[in-house]
Amino acid sequence: MDAVNRAIVGELLRDGRATYQEIGGVVGLSAPAVKRRVDLMVTRGEIAGFTVRVDPQAMGWTLEGYVEIFCSGIVSPAVLERDFAPIPEVVRVSTVTGDADAMVHVMAANMEQIEHVVERIRTVTHVVKTRTALVMSRVVDRPGA
Repeated sequence: MDAVNRAIVGELLRDGRATYQEIGGVVGLSAPAVKRRVDLMVTRGEIAGFTVRVDPQAMGWTLEGYVEIFCSGIVSPAVLERDFAPIPEVVRVSTVTGDADAMVHVMAANMEQIEHVVERIRTVTHVVKTRTALVMSRVVDRPGA
């Protein structure tokens, strides 16, 4: 990825609704040239998609936490995806290094809902232990991360 494409991606991260003309004005290209570059980055998988970021509090998600998952045996990322994607409060699952096998990021409206989610996670067959940490405040929150 060259410097111009990085600048285009930076502008899209700053404002995902920016027009190709606006982005072109910042990076020094015409709108059609920006569109061609964006289309090519999408085709190559450098841009995985376009989405909307929401304010968790505006959505009623006043609590968030991270649940460390400890599994019996070896569990593939595909199995983790199958098991945790259907849980609406799960916003991200990542495999990690260290003692835990995966980290599950959850968001919920209240403590009762967090407790319900953790209980549901614990019912997954290969999960033998969990450890949960609740978020007190977000200090750095980069878009697209």
